[in-house]
Amino acid sequence: MIRMPETVLGSEMAHFIREHHIRAICLFRQNMQNQEQLAKLTADLRAVMGPEALIGIDQEGGAVVRATWVPQPPAAMSLGASQDPELCRQVGAAVARSVKALGFNWNFAPVLDLNNNVNNPVISERSFGADPVQAQRLASAWMEGSLSEGVACCIKHFPGHGDTHVDSHRDLPEVDKSRAQLDALELAPFKAAAKNAPAMMTAHIVYPQIDPENPATMSKTILTGILRDEWNYHGVVITDGMDMHAIAGRYGVGAAAVKALAAGADMVMALGNTQTQLETLDALTEAIAAGEIDYASMQKKMARISQLVSTYPSLTGEYPAAVDAADRQLMAKAWQRGLTTYRGAKPPKTGSKIRLVISADVVSDGVSEAGIPAHKVAAMLSQIYEVQTTTFDDATTFDWTSIPDDGSTVILVSTVRIRYNERARQSWKPDLHLVLWNPFQSLDIAAPALITYGFADPAIEAVAAWLSGTVEAHGQVPVAGFEELAG
Repeated sequence: MIRMPETVLGSEMAHFIREHHIRAICLFRQNMQNQEQLAKLTADLRAVMGPEALIGIDQEGGAVVRATWVPQPPAAMSLGASQDPELCRQVGAAVARSVKALGFNWNFAPVLDLNNNVNNPVISERSFGADPVQAQRLASAWMEGSLSEGVACCIKHFPGHGDTHVDSHRDLPEVDKSRAQLDALELAPFKAAAKNAPAMMTAHIVYPQIDPENPATMSKTILTGILRDEWNYHGVVITDGMDMHAIAGRYGVGAAAVKALAAGADMVMALGNTQTQLETLDALTEAIAAGEIDYASMQKKMARISQLVSTYPSLTGEYPAAVDAADRQLMAKAWQRGLTTYRGAKPPKTGSKIRLVISADVVSDGVSEAGIPAHKVAAMLSQIYEVQTTTFDDATTFDWTSIPDDGSTVILVSTVRIRYNERARQSWKPDLHLVLWNPFQSLDIAAPALITYGFADPAIEAVAAWLSGTVEAHGQVPVAGFEELAG
């Protein structure tokens, strides 16, 4: 599976796809402008790749979405906060309807990583929670909804990315737990969900007590020994992006691709540029010709992929206005259901003077979409309060004492994923904290908080409704011991 930088399929890329028999592509925000453009791009790709085209997208929900104009789904942890499997099923189905209409037949979701590490820099609200049974229950309901609408899911990141301090996009994480510990926690939701999951994505993480030499993506012990032999899993196994530094920076994309397929993966996700994609193709060709990956094994891999695409074909469908409107109402309801108060948060009195403290702008980190800009939050608050805004560029150096002491109610709005440092924890003293991304930031700032788990438009509308007193927040952070962690 490759990626491409264009928004239009040009002759050069079309030739590359035909020449190298590419039939799987993952599209990102850079490939998308609007409904009409994207539907044409996927149709053109399907025409070039053929009837067995796999066109993938990361439309998880929350901050990890690519098509941002379709109904915006809540983050997994927002759904976890609602503890409602039926709501998860409905949201999964609605997500599938919207991406299927754009020509996608494979969504790299849901996330089955357990958020059992509040300092995790990349999972956070992307997880349904910390309890393996409940997370699997909710994620499987979400997946059931997607599959019912004809869009394949891909549970990720096997065997589990939740308990890491390192982002594998930047370095190679390690989870140093015994098999028994992994079975009880990280592996449990994957094993349960694997019964119905058509595909699974590997994690670029070393589990030294299982395989001290290789990350899971290249570990035969994990991909074949556990997944295929022990669990008898017959779905497609695809790697996470092989351009990520945890892999490309240590092993080289070509050698890593060979090791991944030899270990038991069916597909490698070659998300680098054309040069690294060719390097991957050349390395795989040589390895197969040399017998490093035997013919019978390759036939099984191809059969699994063919089964996936025959069950979930890529067909650009209709998305009637009435369905779009109903799905937007569903998403608005779902975001409201996830709203969570912490430390007894109450909305300030309507019409009162508010001092908004917020990051001026939040760029994409390469995994998530760009965060909400300060002016959008200020505009929402200005409908309810008399607002003055103080922005900062860097939370690590911002001086809280610079905020004017004018009697206003001070509202800190957190719009980034990264946790606050010790200086902020000791000196920042807002009256109310609106946590619009990473729920664990509410542990950093000693203030009452409203947690949304995301910043999409319906999330901001849900905040406005709570502040106005028209909706209540009944969500619960789906991490055991949250109150104790705050201490």
